[in-house]
Amino acid sequence: MRKWNERFTSSYRELKHARTVTVCALMGAAAIVLGSLSIYVTDTIRIGFSGIPNKIVHYLFGPVTGSLFAGTMDVLKYLVKPSGPFFPGFTLVTMAAGLIYGCFFYKRTLSFGRVMAAHLAVALVCNVFLNTACLSFLYGKGMAVLLPPRLVKNLIMWPIDSIIFYHVAKALDMAGVFRALRGNRASA
Repeated sequence: MRKWNERFTSSYRELKHARTVTVCALMGAAAIVLGSLSIYVTDTIRIGFSGIPNKIVHYLFGPVTGSLFAGTMDVLKYLVKPSGPFFPGFTLVTMAAGLIYGCFFYKRTLSFGRVMAAHLAVALVCNVFLNTACLSFLYGKGMAVLLPPRLVKNLIMWPIDSIIFYHVAKALDMAGVFRALRGNRASA
């Protein structure tokens, strides 16, 4: 329990550094630009790259900074390119995903198993259950109707998203990008 408290406290302290805010701003801009680059496999399944900068923030700065960043980016992305009505529930779900990724990644070795586990947790908890509950509430459709196709889609995307993020993160780590972005603070 003490280790978790230290991680959350450390992640909260990250917000006090100008470098953290600057890196978050750069990653936010990258996420918005990458949001326009998607590969549509079917009408409902697309491979997107805008989540990569978000996960980098979660990895570098932890669950507190990551969840605040995720919530901010959700609102900014909606303002830049609205799709459907704004619903604060989706922002809260996005923040929960940031919290989960931050808990899995922050100050930990980035292994493929850890990336797969984090993506599965977010896919099931946030994408399948919480987002489906928000859609059900927003549009008045039963969760039983919405759940099966969303579950299938997320199970298909789970390994794809995991592979993409893992390889991009490993390449950035090997190139020394994470060390540079962290600055003088201790690395994970």
